[in-house]
Amino acid sequence: MFAYIRGQLVSIQDESIVMDVNGLGYEVICPNPFIYQDSLNKELLIHTYFHVREDAQLLYGFKNEDQKYLFTRLLSVSGIGPKGALAILAGVNIPEFVAAVEREDDKFLTSFPGVGKKTARQIILDLKGKLTNTFTVSVDAEENYASPTTERVELKEALEALKALGYMDREIKSILPQLKKGIEQSANTDEIIRKALSLLMKK
Repeated sequence: MFAYIRGQLVSIQDESIVMDVNGLGYEVICPNPFIYQDSLNKELLIHTYFHVREDAQLLYGFKNEDQKYLFTRLLSVSGIGPKGALAILAGVNIPEFVAAVEREDDKFLTSFPGVGKKTARQIILDLKGKLTNTFTVSVDAEENYASPTTERVELKEALEALKALGYMDREIKSILPQLKKGIEQSANTDEIIRKALSLLMKK
């Protein structure tokens, strides 16, 4: 049900977007809604997953089928719900994630928000060998991500510093896609903060 939605993107919120489909507004919860800023007021196709629970019926949206599939696989992991799966998808590089699962790199997996050692081990237990049937993990991915990158750690430190400076989550999320594209892998925390402040001042 609701494999995808095609319509006009009319609103971007902290955790979701609103799509107008023939006059009917659909609220779609996304890993990072602000990546769709360039599509505001334009037609957009979102791959969707309809999640039903006792107290709510929620629609989750993804840029492509790969994101959607990984979301469903994460939901199959004991201890991970939709919110936890979205937190992982918000900053994940899929080949990198699959490579980490295959090499049982729990240290890498715990770099994601809300993933502790127990959950990381559960991800490995439940998903190892099951993701490679769908996703191709190249040799380059295995080599490049043999250990957690300093960029991920330093990016996290930079984001925490921005919060300490008084910036709201909404403001930080709005520049995150540009920030990730604009920083070098070797960038340290201070360099990332300077780049982020530069982007925030342009808002």
